Amino acid sequence: MDNRGASTLYDVARAAGVSTATVSRVVHGQDGVRSATRQRVLAAIEDLGYVPDAAAQSMARQRKEVLGLVMIESRGPETEIEQEGLLFLEEVLRGVEMSLSEVEWSVLISVMREAGRSSALEQLRKISAKADGLLISEGIVGSDQLALLAARTPIVLVAGPADEPNADVVCVDNWSGATALASHMIERHGCKRLYYIDGPPEAPDARERRSAFEETLARHPGTTLSGSFPGRFAVISGQLAVREILSSPHRDLPDAIIAANDQMAIGAMRELQAAGIQVPDDVAVAGFDDMRLGAMLTPPLTTVRQSMRQLGERACALLLERINDPSLARRVERLPTELIVRESCGCQPRGSVGKG
Repeated sequence: MDNRGASTLYDVARAAGVSTATVSRVVHGQDGVRSATRQRVLAAIEDLGYVPDAAAQSMARQRKEVLGLVMIESRGPETEIEQEGLLFLEEVLRGVEMSLSEVEWSVLISVMREAGRSSALEQLRKISAKADGLLISEGIVGSDQLALLAARTPIVLVAGPADEPNADVVCVDNWSGATALASHMIERHGCKRLYYIDGPPEAPDARERRSAFEETLARHPGTTLSGSFPGRFAVISGQLAVREILSSPHRDLPDAIIAANDQMAIGAMRELQAAGIQVPDDVAVAGFDDMRLGAMLTPPLTTVRQSMRQLGERACALLLERINDPSLARRVERLPTELIVRESCGCQPRGSVGKG
């Protein structure tokens, strides 16, 4: 067994007969080193088993090699569905980690409490001091505050508003997805009275989905919004929305309930079924996101698929590019969505015979 201590930059320089500056240029792949000298340095590195100190390299480049990912915690009391994982933020994180693994950087995760929004800017400033750039999700701070942060820290918004002038943005095509879903319920299934479970008003995704839903209804005469509920992107919101419907003096059930995300749609389905109301025979239900759990429900959930993992991957890629070149023009990348038709809207299972 080799009992020598770990080799240093100075050991390599001494073995190769060059300066430490030359060794550093070779290690970092920089120009200005003759081919023969470079080969001699590489041979010394191989012979000594020298491993460059990543921390020292980061300091030399004035980089921490860390990105901050800032998210909002669950907006409602957690149920077992939230605890089962693979929800929106977890999928985004997986995408970020996949991108960072290619460059061997790390991610610093910070989950903010909604009650702490008044101090969000100060919290973000503290996080930015520990990272080379920030990935910020779902409208945590306003445009003016983003401008203050972006003046000192590269920022990319994940699922942010496309018209945000002070940061790069990666979002999904909420408008097309929500329009396709509402049109399917109206045109394919003849739904006339639709109930909508909204997302939080501070979330750009929620605002865009609601606007697309309302515009679609306006284009179909005879179709009405039978009611709506101010949800928080959590299962409990769907449950409370249905309880509100069932507590109405007239108890007129809508033809369909459309939720701004899958978690709320799942909550609505569970509450309907607990009350003995059949989905989709009595009330159709649909969501948005395409959580894996939605396909395993009875009936499986009709929804709009957005690539949550790709959101994380692309946001991370844009941030790394911004860090490497702060002079880049502001960029917006909008990812496609896809209507996923299953049985909760009233369509027949795949392979079955009958009217969809």
